[in-house]
Amino acid sequence: MSNLEIDMLIKLGLSAVLGMIIGLERELKRKPVGLKTSLVICIVSCLLTVVSIESAYMFPKNEKINITMDPLRLAAQIVSGIGFLGAGVILRRGNDSISGLTTAALIWGAAGIGIAVGAGYYLESIIGVTLLIISVKFIPFLMSLIGPKQLREKEITLKLRVAKKENIKYIISFIQDQKISIKNIRIKDLEGGEHLIYLRVIVDYRRKTTDVYYNVSAIKGIRQIEIENLH
Repeated sequence: MSNLEIDMLIKLGLSAVLGMIIGLERELKRKPVGLKTSLVICIVSCLLTVVSIESAYMFPKNEKINITMDPLRLAAQIVSGIGFLGAGVILRRGNDSISGLTTAALIWGAAGIGIAVGAGYYLESIIGVTLLIISVKFIPFLMSLIGPKQLREKEITLKLRVAKKENIKYIISFIQDQKISIKNIRIKDLEGGEHLIYLRVIVDYRRKTTDVYYNVSAIKGIRQIEIENLH
């Protein structure tokens, strides 16, 4: 095997390992983009970068023909082309919240790591993956312990079906007495005299969603409850 082939195998192998690390983090969180997708993105990005660099110097130069190519022309297209995958994992839920942004960012990051490995920046790529994992895994946990109060809270949505209009004020007051901050409220009248209350509330991040459910479901006048943790 030539030195070029050995170098290419090393690059592809390292990009596979680093892509696997990124993919495992998403896989453990049951995200739509997991191990296989990250591996494909990282390996192919590396391969295209190597091809782009090597092909730029393949054509001989003489007095009659002088072909010049950008060594990173293909790599530049990877960065913009990877956007369609990122857009595919960004979802808008029925409660108007957005999810999938971190996964989309890591897709873009996996492509960047592949490009860096393909260009020969091995140490920088390893440090980059390490910082990526620290950023998405450990920094949020650390901030939830010592960061501002807003980072130690989580949002929950509540959908309550109430029998009588007179009970709404009592229900809202009772919820606030349970150390639950109401961020947004929407009330909808239903047929038969019933009312639907949509609440977006904020509670301490350590408080279990089931605990909130039990407290709210015990309120008199609520016929039906639906709860969702936004984190």
